[in-house]
Amino acid sequence: MRDRRAVKPNLVLTGMMGCGKTTVGRILAAELGWEFIDTDRLIETVTGRSIPALFREEGEPFFRRVEKEVIHGLAGKKRAVVATGGGAVLDRENRRVLQALGLVIYLKTSPAVLDRRVQSSSDRPLLSGATPGAVLAALLQEREEYYREADEVVATDGRTPTQVAAEIMRLAQRWGIGTGPLHRRAQEEGEYGNGKTDGNKGGC
Repeated sequence: MRDRRAVKPNLVLTGMMGCGKTTVGRILAAELGWEFIDTDRLIETVTGRSIPALFREEGEPFFRRVEKEVIHGLAGKKRAVVATGGGAVLDRENRRVLQALGLVIYLKTSPAVLDRRVQSSSDRPLLSGATPGAVLAALLQEREEYYREADEVVATDGRTPTQVAAEIMRLAQRWGIGTGPLHRRAQEEGEYGNGKTDGNKGGC
């Protein structure tokens, strides 16, 4: 965890596919009146192709190179909530840029919950042709130490997106970010675990 006296001009969400970065990020951006940025969507805009198509036609190394360019292009951004791809943290330079960009929040989610959330999606290239639960557990084990470099860790199991966003807002306020509570909406939603998370079909 870094020094809370540091200026935090943005919020950055990290975590595995299915952890809810896009859904939670949109809620936070609406609450703060900030721009919402999904790095996977930026990659699709830059390349003119979907994430599954990029993996299929160019391979993961190409995807990671474009992802790195997109993340580095965010330097200097202010008043934005940024949802990152699940594997973005594997690159040390990506982690450095994201840490400089803003307050980094890791949305921690168990493999069992991740598995349940992504079951209805057919557009997760890293899960193609494999047993999702086993792949997710292996990916999480590989990435966990990097996710843990975040400023704050927020558990999502058994929580709705709005409840997670409300917790992030409470933490962000300690860093001098934001003012508005989300408690009313947090009491009105059902759990994440319905398999309908963020609508982000990249999830890499």
